[in-house]
Amino acid sequence: MRIDRKACDGCGLCVEECPSTALELLGQQWNLEDLVHEVLKDRVYFEKSDGGVTVSGGEATLQTRFVSALLKRIRAQGLHTAIDTCGLCSTKALDRLLPYANLVLFDLKEIDAQKHLAFTGSDNRIILENLVYVSDYIDTHLYPEALWIRTPLIPGATDTEENINGIGAWIKANLVQRVKRWELCAFNNLCRDKYARLGLNWQFEEATLLQETHIRHLVSIAKNSGVDPTIVHWSGAAGLEDMEAEDAPVKNELKVVT
Repeated sequence: MRIDRKACDGCGLCVEECPSTALELLGQQWNLEDLVHEVLKDRVYFEKSDGGVTVSGGEATLQTRFVSALLKRIRAQGLHTAIDTCGLCSTKALDRLLPYANLVLFDLKEIDAQKHLAFTGSDNRIILENLVYVSDYIDTHLYPEALWIRTPLIPGATDTEENINGIGAWIKANLVQRVKRWELCAFNNLCRDKYARLGLNWQFEEATLLQETHIRHLVSIAKNSGVDPTIVHWSGAAGLEDMEAEDAPVKNELKVVT
């Protein structure tokens, strides 16, 4: 079966017409009331596990009206809320979302502007400016309560001593003590099937999971980069068992993909 991706607009009509039900449309549209109701079904689970709801993506800041309304309603019910963002957005979008988030998970992938441009198609100037903006916002407002930085360790791209040391030095110089956690996220290749189903080429298709020794070396670099070493943690398939032994239990979070 082949799909002409240039002609596909994701309307889902082909799924409805497929006689063998071989086609499936992943994801669905929600209205606010129904999604809030769906989330609150798991209230007891979140409360028992000290978890909450993370709005991720895609990019949550691209749907600020809906996401802010969702977070406001959920937090009003007493649940912990979090935003996961790449930071490439306007400060107006942040202003709309931050008041209703207990926690901000902010991606900082590559500290070198030119490498960031080569890897992602955009330099990191706005991202770094927004990271400082979020930090200052937290310092002067009741919410959000905490800021976490997440750095994906991509083989041959972001998993270098230079990048990790540079990010750490930048955090020390610009964010003082406002970062509660800096998480190094080990490369995950489970998305290969998604790219194949979408008919897309993925440059890391042949890349393997990072070796544990390499990850631990980068963790050591991070801890010695100038930040408080206690904020540095790592996660991922290569080190799941050790992570559970040395870090606090991970909260059970519902992730809303936007």
